[in-house]
Amino acid sequence: MSTATPNTSARMLYDRKEAARQLSISVRSLDYLIAGKQLETRRIGKKVMIPHGVLARYARADHFGSVNITPDHLKTTV
Repeated sequence: MSTATPNTSARMLYDRKEAARQLSISVRSLDYLIAGKQLETRRIGKKVMIPHGVLARYARADHFGSVNITPDHLKTTV
């Protein structure tokens, strides 16, 4: 019977800086996502931590509302 060693490279929780790096965004952008309730967080003492599953779900999802594009009929001409 073989025993499998647990995968120690996968983390359960990431701090804000590490989470931003995982998503390839800035910490400021991550803070906007947290403030807008697009990312669920956990608190451990004073640290804000983001679960790995939350990051993975966000990375797999489409984010069409992230870009603010004005349709041609709403643009004003000067």
